[in-house]
Amino acid sequence: MDITSIIGIVMGIAAVIGGQILEGGHVSSITQPTAAIIVFGGTFGAAFLQFPLKTVIGAFSNVMKVFFGGGGSPEAVIEQIVGFGMKARKNGLIALENDIAGVKDAFLQKALRLMVDGVDPKMLRETMETEIGHLEEEGLIKAKFFEAAGGYAPTVGIIGAVLGLIHVMENLADPSKLGSGIAVAFVATVYGVGSANLILLPMAGKLKLKHQHEMIHKTMALEGILDIQAGVNPHYIEEKLKAYLDHEAQKRLEAKKK
Repeated sequence: MDITSIIGIVMGIAAVIGGQILEGGHVSSITQPTAAIIVFGGTFGAAFLQFPLKTVIGAFSNVMKVFFGGGGSPEAVIEQIVGFGMKARKNGLIALENDIAGVKDAFLQKALRLMVDGVDPKMLRETMETEIGHLEEEGLIKAKFFEAAGGYAPTVGIIGAVLGLIHVMENLADPSKLGSGIAVAFVATVYGVGSANLILLPMAGKLKLKHQHEMIHKTMALEGILDIQAGVNPHYIEEKLKAYLDHEAQKRLEAKKK
């Protein structure tokens, strides 16, 4: 679980609601269904128009990565690759054929399959680097969906505010309807700016960051597979791949070996 995502979203929303209460206002004052329909319906309607259905579905399926990680443990990948290296060094590359089916990561599984099948190292690298490029673009465009929604939300909030003010102007002769119209106007702006800056844009940024880490892990895995194919000593492979980790991850990996 990504505790910073949980803390961030709770703290952001709590700060807005808490500030409203401290100012003497009521929570019900900022819970306007009409404003919510205008802002969230308009925002995601615009985002749906910009992106194809496949991207929209993929973007929403990636939401859980914001709160529950994603990309797996790089230390575990290194341990797995070093294990493959030791086995290949002792019994040959063909000995890894039975291990392919047990590899959960599709990218690593494909790289292992190409290596065991005897694909030329240059061709293997070109194939898997093309795969990395495709995966990188695919992941970024899913994050851009929320980035785009975050860009539309404040503007749609202004549209909601204008609609609320139009409602106010139409009912100047009826004071009983002025309050609701003004409330929708201001709350729509709060929803638009708040959802963009407290949820949508931070979510897009977190997804981009995690996707970047995933791509680094895949590059690391590819380098390990190529070194196994070249017959490099597994201990050197481990030291080389550790360079992809931050210092905390390196310490955790060293601690497991003790």
